[in-house]
Amino acid sequence: MSEIAETIQEPLEQADKSKINSMVALFVAITATFMALCNVKDGNVVQAMSQAQAHSIDAWSYFQAKSTKQSLAENTLEMLKLQTPRANDSLIKKYEDQIARYEKEKNEIKAQAEGFTKEYDDINLFDDQFDMTDALLTIAIAMFGITALTQKKWLLYFSGAVSLLGIILGLAAFLKISLHSDLISKILG
Repeated sequence: MSEIAETIQEPLEQADKSKINSMVALFVAITATFMALCNVKDGNVVQAMSQAQAHSIDAWSYFQAKSTKQSLAENTLEMLKLQTPRANDSLIKKYEDQIARYEKEKNEIKAQAEGFTKEYDDINLFDDQFDMTDALLTIAIAMFGITALTQKKWLLYFSGAVSLLGIILGLAAFLKISLHSDLISKILG
């Protein structure tokens, strides 16, 4: 009687294995495809971050150059006032106007530089989200591999949940919805 039970049980086990492996293959294909799309988008995000950072650095350098020019003009004005008091009012007026112009230009440049810095920080948030998406999807694919080897249904569901979490995080990043988790960043960082 045990031979008959084994004969019946064997095809049932094979069908169950085949079903789990088919589900694993489907989930891996979906996860890997979405991961590839996220990697392309993350590459674009990193390029935008680099550009914003370069603009920020350029603007702050320009701000510093204006500050240096303003400082030179202030020093020249002080020297003029000490050397020839009231003797050269037009030259003194010229330097006072320059100083005022530099101050105005510096404020404009500073606002622009701060804007580029904010742009960088805003973009970086989504870069972090794509990075976390990549990590979760990579973990899910590895867990799907273990699922195929062990044939454990609970592991299939857990791996699917990790994959789904990564996909949700990635979709949010694509849609520019901040689901940035400081806790996950602190753990991973």
